[in-house]
Amino acid sequence: MEICLWWGKIVLVAFLSLFFFVFGVETLIHTFNMKNPLEFIMYFFSASLMTLVSLVGLVYTVTRVHAFFKNGAGRPDAEP
Repeated sequence: MEICLWWGKIVLVAFLSLFFFVFGVETLIHTFNMKNPLEFIMYFFSASLMTLVSLVGLVYTVTRVHAFFKNGAGRPDAEP
């Protein structure tokens, strides 16, 4: 049961991170069509922050899954 919860958490973090990464990149692309410079700065920095935070979530997912398979399938929370 512990393994199922661990995989559920990893998959949830991966999907949410991927969704916000795509949303942040789309927002970043659309900011370049704005005419007001103050709105451009606001949207540019918020989209950049959203993209960076979601990349951290994706890196977390990849490193945890890599550690899981490196340490063996029975120890998801074991430190390397």
